[in-house]
Amino acid sequence: MFSDVEMTVFLEELEEKIQSINDNVLLLEKDGGSKEVIQEIFRAAHTIKGSSGVMGYEKMARLTHEIENLFDKLRQGTMEVSTHLVDVLFEALDTLKMLKDEITGEGREVHVDDITDKIRACQTGGGEVPEESAPAPSGPINDSIRPEKFDELIMNLIREAEVRGYQAYWINVQVDPACQMKNVRAYLVFETLQQTGEIIKSDPPAEELQEGKYDQSFSVILISKEDSDYIKSLLMSIAEISSIEIENIDSAEENALLADSQEVEQHKEEVKREDSVQRQAGPEKTTIKTVRVDVQKLDNLMNLVSELVIDRTRLDRFVDIFESKYGSEELADDIVEISNHLGQITTDLQDEIMKARMLPVATVFNRLPRMVRDIAQKLGKEIDFIVEGKETELDRNVIEIIGDPLIHLIRNAIDHGIESPEEREKLGKPRKGRVYLKAAYIESHIVITLSDDGKGLALERIKEIALKKGLMKPDALNRMGEREAFDLIFMPGFSTAAEVSDVSGRGVGMDIVRNQIEQINGTLEFHSEQGRGTIFDIKLPLTLVIVRALMVGMGDQVYAFPLANVMETLSIKDSDIRLVRHSEVIVVRGQVLPLVRLDNMFQLDIEKSGEKLYVVVLGSGDRRIGVVVEKLVGEQEIVIKSLGSYLGQMTGLSGATILGDGRVALIIDAKGIIKDTGKEELAYAN
Repeated sequence: MFSDVEMTVFLEELEEKIQSINDNVLLLEKDGGSKEVIQEIFRAAHTIKGSSGVMGYEKMARLTHEIENLFDKLRQGTMEVSTHLVDVLFEALDTLKMLKDEITGEGREVHVDDITDKIRACQTGGGEVPEESAPAPSGPINDSIRPEKFDELIMNLIREAEVRGYQAYWINVQVDPACQMKNVRAYLVFETLQQTGEIIKSDPPAEELQEGKYDQSFSVILISKEDSDYIKSLLMSIAEISSIEIENIDSAEENALLADSQEVEQHKEEVKREDSVQRQAGPEKTTIKTVRVDVQKLDNLMNLVSELVIDRTRLDRFVDIFESKYGSEELADDIVEISNHLGQITTDLQDEIMKARMLPVATVFNRLPRMVRDIAQKLGKEIDFIVEGKETELDRNVIEIIGDPLIHLIRNAIDHGIESPEEREKLGKPRKGRVYLKAAYIESHIVITLSDDGKGLALERIKEIALKKGLMKPDALNRMGEREAFDLIFMPGFSTAAEVSDVSGRGVGMDIVRNQIEQINGTLEFHSEQGRGTIFDIKLPLTLVIVRALMVGMGDQVYAFPLANVMETLSIKDSDIRLVRHSEVIVVRGQVLPLVRLDNMFQLDIEKSGEKLYVVVLGSGDRRIGVVVEKLVGEQEIVIKSLGSYLGQMTGLSGATILGDGRVALIIDAKGIIKDTGKEELAYAN
């Protein structure tokens, strides 16, 4: 049995290699495949074959062995890349993924015979699937590299090893005649021996052993510090190994065959001098300075940093008290110095933990080209999919959520946006539609842009569908401006597809896209021009835990507005407020702005004064509303805490935070308030 750590490492490497094969097969289809691309796929398949064989997953080892054979022929130039070949390779990749799910218990049992037959058929030009021929018998080899047959190079290596305190062994391995996958057994033997030392020669050569090209036995020369009994017991623990023969090799007994004893001693002295020089010079290669860390540990670290941020805020408050009470006395100065230093360390620690939680968006972007290819083939369209900014990093929790919205948007771009090749030619466009995906840092956010050069959104068609499906009434549609009409695509049940397909058309998608993005404090904006295409901009926070907020006061209670949604603050008088259909509004720079009173929203009993009022203008997309508050406290970095299952989801609130004085401040759900109140803007439009 393998440990959890070994299994985790295997699965992570498997995922990485599958993705590598996927990316390179796409390149293979695009340009016929360079030697580097073919070699990269061959190497990845070879790695999966070896590691899955070590772990005992023979179906995976068998499938990747066939892929390896196929690409070996491509490397040698005896085969050419074709569309059918690429389709078979993608089917093989899908099977590999299903095998991975079978290993983890997330999928059903998978059979690989059909796909291995298809791969073999590709190697024969698409004809009958050839029977797998057994390798030609290589004759008895158990004594082919006996000590008396060593050449000078091998003996030199053995002498050098002896100088360093190692022992050389000749090992002959007999494999059970009933073994079905001799290549896997040979690989297991090599992996086991390399854990104890270094193999300096094998017969047959390692390449032939990995392909199973040997009879029932093979021999190796191993240099190790372990004793022979231990090595033999390790090898005998491998399944389908029938016997092991192991002998010590003593170079002193072989000196007469190669050189006299004086030359041997001289050689040993040279080796010692070389070792001394190498030790003084230090290692030429730098060691890898990374470790794998459980994401739960990173989450725990982030929570601890969040508590430090809270305590730092509390300390800042005490510093202000000390400064006002004691002025520049020595005690006050010391506290100020400690507070500043703690603040700097906390900020640096927070930044480093956040960086550790960051992942490149490539983890999401790399899955998309294959999907684009499959959808384009299914719909008979030609797509040029361009991806930029893969190295841009996002918080792990954001990465986990953003994948589904992107898939929905790209599906819609290809299905609804990009025209057929024939239609594009009639319109004077290139046959290939262009879908462009880019991620970039803009200020303190990540912006993901998705654009296409398709037909764009037809405003009248959107209104017609909304009316037909009963989503809007005629009088409301007539009052709508262009922006509000375009936003109808985010209504549940809205779809411009003429018929339902397995790609789209069920009226499920765009509303989910917006909801999922808003759940992670992101915003979704878009612009469309008929005949020219559509652009979507997804604006995402770098992290979900610590944010900057505008603190406001209502009586004795403090509330926090995330700065990502605060457009501006205004100072108004009661006389500036007007009533439109029993709702309060103000006019800001010629535009009508609906108002919401925070005390009414949360039923606070606050005595009204005739003094001026403050308005926090919140925005999401093109919608704007004003929230009337009693006073503005200032900006502050806050740690978002869940309200918990006891309170559950409360209208207008997204969480809470702890202030410097220990009080709890409620965090306003800006997007929720805008969503509920912004509907009334239609009635106020000029």
